[in-house]
Amino acid sequence: MKPDQLKGHLDTLLLAVVRDTPAHGYAIITELRERSAGTFDLPEGTVYPALHRLERAGLLRSAWADVSGRRRRVYQVTGAGATALTAGRKAWLEFSTGMQTVLGAPA
Repeated sequence: MKPDQLKGHLDTLLLAVVRDTPAHGYAIITELRERSAGTFDLPEGTVYPALHRLERAGLLRSAWADVSGRRRRVYQVTGAGATALTAGRKAWLEFSTGMQTVLGAPA
């Protein structure tokens, strides 16, 4: 997927990945790639700045933790992040429904 196609949806994707289980950055990248069957195979240089931005906005919180013998920053969705995820999901459904309506069913 081209990076410009992802614009505006990255935050929702990251919040969705972290929603159920707090995770460190590399685990988030891996989970996003696995859940999307490789469609969202994003580099660290895209994901980590987005995680930091979401944390500054109060949508994620993080803490240092030992994971598999390594010290890692683990991210967790806040109440505001859960609200933002709900709004992002609704916006995506409206957008994708509109696209599907305009493009029509595949032949």
